[in-house]
Amino acid sequence: MGTDIKQTSFDAEDFRLFANALQENLAALEVMLATPGFGTGAGSLGAELEMYIVDAEGKPLHRNQEICDSAQDAQLSLELNRYNLEYNLTPCPLHSRPLASIEGEILDKLKTVGDVAATFGGRIVPIGILPTLRQSDFGAHCVTDRKRYHALVAQLLRRSDRFRIDIDGKDPLQLEMADITLEGANTSFQIHYRVQPQHFADTFNAIQLVTPLAVAVGANSPTLFGHRLWQETRIPLFKQSIDTRRVDRYTWNEPARVNFGQGWVRRGALELFTEVAHIYPPLLPVCSVSSPQCDLEAGRTPVLSELRLHQSTVWLWNRPVYDDADGGHLRIEMRALPAGPTALDMAANAAFLIGLAEGMRADINRLLPAIPFGIAEYNFYRAAQHGLAARLVWPDSGKFGHSEQPVRAIIEQLLPTARLGLDSIGIAADEAARYLAVIEQRLQRCQTGASWQLARLSSLKERMPTQAALHRLLEEFIECSVENIPVAEWQL
Repeated sequence: MGTDIKQTSFDAEDFRLFANALQENLAALEVMLATPGFGTGAGSLGAELEMYIVDAEGKPLHRNQEICDSAQDAQLSLELNRYNLEYNLTPCPLHSRPLASIEGEILDKLKTVGDVAATFGGRIVPIGILPTLRQSDFGAHCVTDRKRYHALVAQLLRRSDRFRIDIDGKDPLQLEMADITLEGANTSFQIHYRVQPQHFADTFNAIQLVTPLAVAVGANSPTLFGHRLWQETRIPLFKQSIDTRRVDRYTWNEPARVNFGQGWVRRGALELFTEVAHIYPPLLPVCSVSSPQCDLEAGRTPVLSELRLHQSTVWLWNRPVYDDADGGHLRIEMRALPAGPTALDMAANAAFLIGLAEGMRADINRLLPAIPFGIAEYNFYRAAQHGLAARLVWPDSGKFGHSEQPVRAIIEQLLPTARLGLDSIGIAADEAARYLAVIEQRLQRCQTGASWQLARLSSLKERMPTQAALHRLLEEFIECSVENIPVAEWQL
C-alpha cells in the first residue's frame, strides 16, 4: 500500500491508461476468485502501527527519514508527515498465539526504534493524536520528501484549495487548511486479517457491524490543538482533512474518499474492489509493465499493481486487500482503531474486534435485515463521538427490529460471543482470556485512553495553563505507555 512511485505529475493519457489497467486487474481478479483453491491457506493476523516522533519537550520532531535510514529495518516505513513513522508487524498464523506475538513485537520495536530516535533527540509515541500539536506543525514544510506523497498532495490540491475542519465537542474546532497535512495528525493501529474468499462477505459484514463497538471501547484521540472534541477525533479529522468535495445538501455528492462504505456486501470481495475502481477517480495513475492476463496464462500470480495502488488512495475504515504473496490471498484491513495507549491495549483491541466479528459471522445474515447499513454507519460515528458514553442502535435480543442501547451494555452482553469467536479460529483459551479481560476491565472502570486523557487534562488545567497541561499530559501518557500497564489501570 505504501510503495513509492517515480513520477509526480500526470497527463490525460496517464489517466486513460491507468483506467484501462484497472479494468484488466479486475478481470484477472475475477478469474482468480473463480479458481478453486484460490486464497485458501492458514488464517493469519498482522498489523501496521503508526507512531509519532517527538523531541524532549514533547513537540513533533521532523526526523523520520533519518531515523528510518539509521534503523535499517525493512518493516519500518515513512508516513506523510516528517514526524510520523509506520511499523509493519510480522504476520502470524492464528494457531501460533498471534495476539501475544503482536504485543511482544510492538514492545520490541517501540524500544528498538525508540533507541534509534534517541540518537536524533527523539522519542516514539503510540497515540491517536498528539496533544501537544500546534497549527504551525502543519503545512508544506512538514511533508515527507517522497514522490508518492508529493504527488498525492498535488492531486488532491488540484481538486480543492481549501480543506474545512468542523468538529463539534466541548470546545468545538473550526478552521481551514490550504493542504492535506492535517491527515498526518492521525496515527492508527491497523489490523490485517487473512480471510478465505468464500467467507469474505460474511466476515466483512460482521466486522463492519462490530467496528463501532471496538471504536467505543478503544478510543484514544480526544483532543486537537487543545480542543476537547470527539473521543476518537481521528474519525472526523481524517475524513475532513482530505475531503475535496463541495458538499451541498440539495445536490448529489460523490462519496468521500474516507468513509465507512456504501452498503452491506452481498456477494464477495470482487464487488468491493469493483466499487472502489468505479466510484473514485484515480489520484496516482502509475502503470506497471506487467500484464495480469500474461501472468495468468504463464501460471504466475498477478501482482495487480494498479488495483493495489488505487486502493491505497481510497481510505475506507474497513477495506479489502489483495496480496499476491502465497499464491494470492485476500485480507480485510481494519483501519478505525487508534495507535496506543499500550502494546497490551492494542492487542486487546484486535482480540475484541476479530473475536466478536467471528463470533457473529455465522448469524450475520439473520442480523443484517434488522440493521440497515445507514444505522451501522450512524453507530460508527456516534461511537467515535461519545466513546463508552455512546448509545447505539442494536438488534433487540430475541425480538424483531432494533433499539437504542448503551454501548457498554451491548459490549458486556457480547464479550462471551467474542470469546467463542476467538476459540473458533484457533486462538488459545488462555490467550483469549488475557486480552478480553483487558476489555472487560475498561468497561468496569469506564476508562479508555480518551477518557483518561480528558480527565487528566481537566485536572492539570486547574493548576497550570492549557499548553503546560497538554505537555504534562503527554509526559504522563508516555510514562504509562512504556510500562505497558492496561489503560484501565492508569491513575487519575
